[in-house]
Amino acid sequence: MTDRLTLEVHNLDVDVLTGIYSQETHLPQPLRISITAELAHHDHYKPGTPLSASKNYMDLREAATELPRGVHFTLVEAVADHIIDRVMAGDDRVMRVTVKIIKLAIAEAGESIGITLVRSRK
Repeated sequence: MTDRLTLEVHNLDVDVLTGIYSQETHLPQPLRISITAELAHHDHYKPGTPLSASKNYMDLREAATELPRGVHFTLVEAVADHIIDRVMAGDDRVMRVTVKIIKLAIAEAGESIGITLVRSRK
């Protein structure tokens, strides 16, 4: 049996320079970002297991909240792609990352409008 650990950080509200319309391109837009990272592992977690045996979920949070300053992402898909690259970088245990982005500024009646990008390690 192989276990898989899932780390989750949901509903981070982040202002990001993104958009294709003229009213979107000069000011950051509020996005709601959720990240799920699936890690492969083979050991059981015991009470004294160190953090190095897992991945720090703060890495997921920072991937979403510490985007490059002054960079305009035309598509929110590019924001998700950047986040996935950061989460997977340098950690072969990360097998799959899902990033969901909701564009808060365009909702008119409380609906969720956005994208979900999923990448699996080959």
